[in-house]
Amino acid sequence: MMRSVHRSLRRKVMVLILAVTAAALALSAVGLVINDLRNFQQQWTDDLEGNAAVLARAAAPALSFNDRRTAEKDLSVMQARPRVLAAALYTRDGRLFATYTKPGITVPPFSSAPGAHGSVIEGDNVVLYRPVVENNEVIGVVHLRGSYEPWARLKDYLTILLVVMIASLMVAVMLSGWLQEALTAPILEMARVSREVMEKRDYSLRVRKTTEDEIGELVDAFNAMLAEVGRRSEALREADRRKDEFLATLAHELRNPLAPIRNALQILKVAGDDPAKAAKAREMMERQLNQMVRLVDDLLDVSRITTGKLAVRKTPLDLNAALRDAVETARPFVESRKHVLHVDLPEAPIPVE
Repeated sequence: MMRSVHRSLRRKVMVLILAVTAAALALSAVGLVINDLRNFQQQWTDDLEGNAAVLARAAAPALSFNDRRTAEKDLSVMQARPRVLAAALYTRDGRLFATYTKPGITVPPFSSAPGAHGSVIEGDNVVLYRPVVENNEVIGVVHLRGSYEPWARLKDYLTILLVVMIASLMVAVMLSGWLQEALTAPILEMARVSREVMEKRDYSLRVRKTTEDEIGELVDAFNAMLAEVGRRSEALREADRRKDEFLATLAHELRNPLAPIRNALQILKVAGDDPAKAAKAREMMERQLNQMVRLVDDLLDVSRITTGKLAVRKTPLDLNAALRDAVETARPFVESRKHVLHVDLPEAPIPVE
């Protein structure tokens, strides 16, 4: 499962959206539950305080006249409050005066003396003590014990939150589909174009721009990169073609001096004791050998050009000698075609720079 998520941008976006949504909903649910439980406790305490206030006003005359029977009747009114489990009245000197216990309910024994004024949670009960005031004088204390069952309310509340979370996650899934179309579609398109460029070496492909945000800028940069790579690829192909042409020309130029050298060797074989012919043949071989050396030097100069180490300098050249070398190189080919080449050159050098 995790491997498929790591390999898919769409799944990553969906998992991210669902995770963020679930985390936000969970935090919201925890906050709402805590707040609701606090409000529920406060609400139930306030309700119990109201009952105690009503009971204190009703039981004040019974405490004033020490009428226990009337006090018990006043306490029995709490039967109308299903959540009130027990009630009691204490006199001003702290003696237990009258009690009430909900039928069928077992509660802890009543304390022989009233506790501190206020309410407190004891397990599943709320215990409350409130003074009974008559003519601005405390004449006793009323005690109430009520049931406090937050778990049932918590269960109902969590059920509602679970339904809301499931519905919210379903909405998040639908929204993630729309978001993926806007967010991941250009990126997936770039991935597709990249694969096609690698497979087909077609640098004319482009990604269609659909947004003007940062992803749109990324698409523009990607297309510009493809264009630059295409230009450089074309330049490399052109350089490779020119290199092949250069090597072919160089091979041809290196081969040309071989024919005069071969002819000079034949002349040396048939010259015998004729020193003039032998000297002429040696001169021819020496010139053609120098020509080959120059060609090899030119080849080395090409390598120096690519490394940026070529130094250009001017030197004088005898054009007359260069023309004689050229004619001498081409003569074997001319004679093989049974052509006649006539060259008229001056005896004096023709220097050029």
